[in-house]
Amino acid sequence: MAKKGIATKVRLITDAKNKYGNPTGTTYYVKKGKGATEKLSFRKYDRYAVHPETGKIGCHVLFTEKKLPPHKK
Repeated sequence: MAKKGIATKVRLITDAKNKYGNPTGTTYYVKKGKGATEKLSFRKYDRYAVHPETGKIGCHVLFTEKKLPPHKK
């Protein structure tokens, strides 16, 4: 039987602010391959983030990798 690859699940959290200046709290969950050694960072869509130039709600912002929250049983 073939051996499964070891992929870990990680949480991506936004660095953007909403219209009140608070963090939006938007998260994405992705799988990280076993060969990836550095922290992930992606540019993804956040529907609550405010664009700094136009002031419109909803834009692409940087998401960085954080630890998963503790498991609840």
